[in-house]
Amino acid sequence: MTDDQKKDFYQALLEKNSAYEGLFFAGVKSTGVFCRPTCPARKPKFENCEFYHTAEEALLASFRPCKRCSPLSHPNQVSKLVQTLVQAVEENPEKKWREKDFRELAVDESTARRQFKKRFGMTFVQYARARRMGIAMKEIRSGKPMIDAQLTTGYESGSGFRDAFSRIMGDAPAAAKDAQILKASWIDTRLGPMIAIADEAALYLLEFVDRRGLEKEIEVLRRKTRSAIIPGKPRPIESIERELDLYFKSELTEFHTPVRLIGTPFQLKVWDKLKEIPSGETRSYTDIAHEIGQPTAVRAVARANGSNQLALIIPCHRVILSDGSTGGYAGGSARKKWLLELESEQYDLDKYDY
Repeated sequence: MTDDQKKDFYQALLEKNSAYEGLFFAGVKSTGVFCRPTCPARKPKFENCEFYHTAEEALLASFRPCKRCSPLSHPNQVSKLVQTLVQAVEENPEKKWREKDFRELAVDESTARRQFKKRFGMTFVQYARARRMGIAMKEIRSGKPMIDAQLTTGYESGSGFRDAFSRIMGDAPAAAKDAQILKASWIDTRLGPMIAIADEAALYLLEFVDRRGLEKEIEVLRRKTRSAIIPGKPRPIESIERELDLYFKSELTEFHTPVRLIGTPFQLKVWDKLKEIPSGETRSYTDIAHEIGQPTAVRAVARANGSNQLALIIPCHRVILSDGSTGGYAGGSARKKWLLELESEQYDLDKYDY
């Protein structure tokens, strides 16, 4: 989504413009809810908004439906059955739905699946799962251990929790001989779990699971590559898993797993410069801007740095502020500091608990 489109959506939100109904949902970071364009609630600041094309994207980004505008159960747009089920999920969002639960509400399961699919582009089971997984992701981001997030959301086993996470990637199309297939796998590391996405030739994405906006990042990748993303572990993921193990043991300073970079020419130029920063050294955003021959593009460099989809491989954590402070990092400032200490061989493995 472009910056202009975000500004357009924000203006529509301020004006409660009904022409935008169904085109976007606005997630409000200060309250944790997502709203319809015509929500009557007090309007948030632009910097507190995140915009999504679908309700599922907002749910997976840990936002819950707003009670003022009821984005999933507006009476003029959805049936009584859908309203009933949405309300039931909000009363117990951690619940795993089974046949008996539908019977207790006198709801036909197949009808629920069909109506949700028609209205929201996802089945009711997908909606309930996305709501649960969104809660889990929020707990992980707040610092709770993975096992706590797993149990809170009703997953008795770690494998079940990981399988559910994998299912948010989407399913392979039923008949798509020419469709590209990317595979995703969960990798446990010293600094917490990471998600890797690759085809048989190259790695497309490597991110910490608790990175905010990860689900949206995956959806963008899926659209750009016109791919289905399914669970699996092709050779590039096996390769990066081995290399990550060596990296965290300080036995590797440069990654050799083949990667596929998807970005604008400017982003690619910045990422190439980031890869030139030796392990144990840092650069400022100003340094990078000068090195690419665009000294006034410091902010653009920072945005390109934040758009990196291959954590550690493209070492955006090695870019710091001009005053020497570490600055922000999508994976978390404590994690960034730990990585810099690891690479400078001044680290304490037990200093940070992930």
